[in-house]
Formats: sequence, structure tokens, C-alpha cells
Amino acid sequence: MDQHNAVQALAALAHENRLSIFRLLVRCGPSGMAAGDIARIVGIGATALSFHLKELAHAGLLRSWRDGRYVRYSVEVDGMRALLGFLTEDCCDGNPELCSAVVAGIPDLCSGRAVEDEMTKDAPYNVLFLCTHNSARSVIAECLMNSLGQGAFVAHSAGSTPRGEINPFAIRILQNHGHKTEGLRSKSWDAFAGPGNDEIDFVYTLCDDAAAESCPVWPGNPITEHWGMRDPSKQEGSDLKKLGAFADTYSLLYHHIDKFVQMAKHDLDARSMRRKVKDFSENVRRQNVMGADGVETET
Repeated sequence: MDQHNAVQALAALAHENRLSIFRLLVRCGPSGMAAGDIARIVGIGATALSFHLKELAHAGLLRSWRDGRYVRYSVEVDGMRALLGFLTEDCCDGNPELCSAVVAGIPDLCSGRAVEDEMTKDAPYNVLFLCTHNSARSVIAECLMNSLGQGAFVAHSAGSTPRGEINPFAIRILQNHGHKTEGLRSKSWDAFAGPGNDEIDFVYTLCDDAAAESCPVWPGNPITEHWGMRDPSKQEGSDLKKLGAFADTYSLLYHHIDKFVQMAKHDLDARSMRRKVKDFSENVRRQNVMGADGVETET
């Protein structure tokens, strides 16, 4: 990449919405995301989104393709690598092995983990994500919370009627983002209920069926909220479409959990925390059921 192209790429990223779009698609990986879902998560209209996507594509940072009725977008990996290469080609006076001292503390691009833990607490908070079958959404949420929580949160997942195995597309999308999947299993919520178990601080239901069921009595006095969202395992069609549905679920959960962690980092001990979590969860539900054009979609 020459200096002219580098300036063009950096100029494209020098806008709040375009930078948000680019970072979101970096997390999505090669499966990308549909334009409507990008608009919903970033919080902009279709016209503005179209303009920003064209700017990023013109700068060589995005690629697009048609997937049925939708157009999906993903990061143009070669363009991103070329920009990074241009910025770092003379790093440390030609001694790139010295760069390890420079990048210490920068978040891991695959997992979102930070080397230095900003959140300190003697005992981590326990978070339980629930879905009926505990095979897709709740498992993805468990992995994301354990990654983004930076040790301040320990996440678990369970189901009222566990399927007994994790959806292979959930495993695939987690591995694509650098998460360890060894030891993940589909299990009953009875494993976390009743006396003798660790206290639960937060319980989130991710499907309407689980939210409607009579939950066990959880040890402690957890904050319980509903984050109802679409089931990616119901996606029909090709494997590419199915993987795309799981990629969208991953990105949406990443967005919600990242915001929750940032909020909790500052306000977790505040007496108003239950109110804050309730308001936050209401906003999550609105985002999960409203399309980019503001029209309610099927859940």
C-alpha cells in the first residue's frame, strides 16, 4: 500500500460511525453481516449506512456479496493487512521483535480480552444465561461474557430442556473468533439451583420459551432480566446462510454484553443497579426485535 491509499483508508475510518461499522465487521469475521443488522446495531438509518459502506468499500476496507434477498458485508482482509503493514513496516527502527513492549495491554483482536485487567474485585460476579435447549445463544453468551468480563464475571449457561450437544455452527463461530470451546456442554439449569451451589448475581433468559417457564429458585438474590432474541438454529438454507445467522447472533450478543460490562464496571455496586439493569435490558429487547427501518421483525 502506498501513502496515497493509506491516507484514503485512514480518512475513511476517521468517522465515528464508519469506525464502529469497521470494528463490528472485524468481529464478524469472513461470514460478515447483513446491512440491516449493521444499521440496527450501530444505530443509524439505511441511507447513512449506505453512504458509510460505500466510503469504506472505496477505501478497500470492505467487501460485499448478495445472499438471497440481502447484501452481506465483511472486512476486506487484504486491505486491512495492507494498511497495518504500511503503518508498521518501519516499526522499532527495523527491529519488529521489539514491538512486544509496545503492544502490551492492547486488546486481543480475536477474543476481545485485554492483557491488563481494568476491573478488580475479590470475588467475580456469577452470570447465568438461559435458553430452553442450551445449544446456541446461551453458549455463545457464556463465552462472550467470560471473555469480555475480564475476570470480573464468571459466566455459565444452561437450559430447561437441554439438547445434550452444542450446535456445530455455534462451535464454529466461536472458534472463528478465537474462543476455546473445549468443555462446553449443554446442561440442565438444575445444576445451578438450590442450596449448596454458588450464588448467582445475574440471570438472563435469551429465548421467550425459557422466560415463560417457572425457573428454579436460584441461590442468592440475582438480578433477573430477559434478552429475547432470534434463534439462529432455525435458519434454513445453505450452510453459508446458517453460519451467517450465527455470526449475526454473535455480533448482537457481543454488542449487548460489551455495553453491559462497561456499565457494570462503573455502577455495579451502586444501589440503583437493579434499575439500571432493567432499563438496559428493555433497550436490549427493543434492539433485538426492531429492524434497521424501525419495523418490528419476527423473533
